[in-house]
Amino acid sequence: MTNYSPKILIKLFDTLTNQFQELKTHEKNLLKMYVCGPTVYDRPHLGNARSIVVYDLFYRFFLQIFDKVVYVRNITDVDDKINNSAIEQKISIQDLTSKIISYFYHDIKALNVLSPSFEPKVTENIAEIIELIKKILANNNAYIADNHVLFDVSSYKGYGKLSNRKIDELISGSRIEIADYKKNPLDFVLWKPADKNDDPSSVFQSPWGNGRPGWHIECSAMSHRYLGENFDVHGGGADLQFPHHENEIAQSCSAYQGSDYASFWIHNGFLTVNGEKMSKSLKNFITVNDLLTKGINGTTIRLMLLSTHYRKPLDFNQKILDDSNKILQKFHEILQISDIENNDLSKYKISPIILEYLADDLNISKALAFLHEQQKTIKNNKDSQLLQEYIANLNFLGFLDKSFIDKNLINFESHNVQSIDQNFIEQQLEIRQQLKVQRKFKEADAIRDNLLQMGVGIEDLSNNQSKFYLIKKD
Repeated sequence: MTNYSPKILIKLFDTLTNQFQELKTHEKNLLKMYVCGPTVYDRPHLGNARSIVVYDLFYRFFLQIFDKVVYVRNITDVDDKINNSAIEQKISIQDLTSKIISYFYHDIKALNVLSPSFEPKVTENIAEIIELIKKILANNNAYIADNHVLFDVSSYKGYGKLSNRKIDELISGSRIEIADYKKNPLDFVLWKPADKNDDPSSVFQSPWGNGRPGWHIECSAMSHRYLGENFDVHGGGADLQFPHHENEIAQSCSAYQGSDYASFWIHNGFLTVNGEKMSKSLKNFITVNDLLTKGINGTTIRLMLLSTHYRKPLDFNQKILDDSNKILQKFHEILQISDIENNDLSKYKISPIILEYLADDLNISKALAFLHEQQKTIKNNKDSQLLQEYIANLNFLGFLDKSFIDKNLINFESHNVQSIDQNFIEQQLEIRQQLKVQRKFKEADAIRDNLLQMGVGIEDLSNNQSKFYLIKKD
């Protein structure tokens, strides 16, 4: 029974009850969250990235509210899509999954995504999956047919409660696998036999013969291993609500009778491209890497993915990307490199109002509006304490990015040669060097000219470095 309230009131839209609910936890000052992670057969596209970034923001928020947060985001490295992709590319499954996992980490790192507490792989949890299937069979909620272990949907009375639909409606309204060996069309696979063409690395021994687990049972086993029979929040994309999450509930509550599994269910909305659903067949399938290789900043992509409320559909287009980039430029125009380098940003306090906005079902639009107002205030009044709070807010939301600061020249009017210390000048030389690497020679020359006006000369050396010297004035 969840009965512990956090230090502030948190209201979330719970898909299970289809209404807003006050978040309470099973244990005091501890929140446990499970989120469905990637199936590693291809690089993450923007729809995948939206889910990753949304739950990263939830994680960041929960870390501010609870003494401890255990966040589990799995990696599915056993799946039919993976097998098919490996065959198409004529490489082993292990080579494919290792490559895609590396790509995944690279891409989401660019989006300023924090690492979860645990990131289990299916291949590392086969023993746990087998034990869970055994429990479901022992409780008469599953059966064996044609070398498959199948969950018996009719044995679980609560089936359909997450989708808020009856079994007959689910059968008629969903694409489900029809097979002669099923008692009910909705019955789903817990364990499937190996095919003669399967890569050996995707085949595992079990009491029911060599094969591999079904998709749904994997998340139930991994969430149980790291979070127990009952935990607080389960998240994922809206497309996972049925059948994946519905099946997770059925099999977990059948294995651990009396369990509620997850208390709160959160689902983020779909992503479309210029009003159409993202699809390879429509040739509008865009990966995070597609944008990164075009020179789009990862932080810009992050803000774009959070620019619409997480439960609403998000339409990707060039305008929303350009707008996100402009907003980040505006957020950083009042900052200098010295404001964030060599400073312990963890000691800077986040504005309480930001947390209050996010406690209202992650109301990011109000949080962004507040940042705009803070930026205006600081621009007109350089208050150091308010500036630190502003930096803390940007950093907390994952929007603080030095690359935007490097594009802005520091205001030299407030400095003179007597008041400039060596660290300040060296920072300017570093910025100038970065601009030269980026072939932004006009901006680099502006820094040189500004320093010269202040009585500081620059000598460029042969090793792409530079040194400064003071110019004596008559």
